[in-house]
Amino acid sequence: MIAGRPVGPGCPVYVIAEIGLNHNGDVEVAKQLIDVAADAGVDAVKFQKRTPELATPPHMRDVVRETPWGAMTYLEYRHRVELDREQYIEIGDHAMLRGLTWFASPWDEPSVAFLEALNVAAYKVASASVTDLALLRTIAGTGRPVILSTGMSTLEQIDAAVAALDADERLIVLHATSTYPMPASEANLRMIPVLAARYPDVPVGYSGHEPGLQISLAAVALGATAIERHITLDRAMWGSDQAASLEPRGLERLVRDVRVIEEALGDGIKRVQPGELAPMAKLRRVRA
Repeated sequence: MIAGRPVGPGCPVYVIAEIGLNHNGDVEVAKQLIDVAADAGVDAVKFQKRTPELATPPHMRDVVRETPWGAMTYLEYRHRVELDREQYIEIGDHAMLRGLTWFASPWDEPSVAFLEALNVAAYKVASASVTDLALLRTIAGTGRPVILSTGMSTLEQIDAAVAALDADERLIVLHATSTYPMPASEANLRMIPVLAARYPDVPVGYSGHEPGLQISLAAVALGATAIERHITLDRAMWGSDQAASLEPRGLERLVRDVRVIEEALGDGIKRVQPGELAPMAKLRRVRA
């Protein structure tokens, strides 16, 4: 359950719009993305929080890259796109005013403390953090719901992460492939029922990085109880996640089609449906 909303089999699919860093450090862009998510009818929006000196791998810190703000090191770029406490309060208030739950992926332990002070509804563990067991234990210590993405990980690494989180009924596991954008050949959606069987008491969902909607919709048909997709105002915007993100119209279609599929799945009990009664009376020659 996240902010009073049940998540799991038999519940409506929990749809998360991953804003991540697609705001490029601009609060107004973040608020526009929140509006896009609310208008589409998602349940939650998610951000990413880093302490750049800790979360940036040492071999990447001094790599120079071209950005919309000029050439800068990767570490300088990470500082440029981080939001501070007051900015998070502003976007968090905006999300709540639009009726959305908001939370974030902390990439280091000080970021957990930062988000804890803001009373976030839940924590998301990014696929890159699956093996950071110290971080996972810190997250577990908050007692809040946890969503665990499983990209770039083996089953053994996922087992270790689940054990470190020790979240019981507070845990949701998302099947994911951390390719941006992800080709269909790497989706491996049959992992959804595999994970559901491996962790029978844990809701299993899907975090997608593919172009289009088909794979995410197929995930719902295979039993995903939560769907997470990156969103953007425009895929042509600068940033490494933009190309693997859904634009506003795509997000609207995703939510619409998820709701149709979850209704169509039914309960698995064979019965004569109301709409069949008239055709049955007209067409069936031999009655049972």
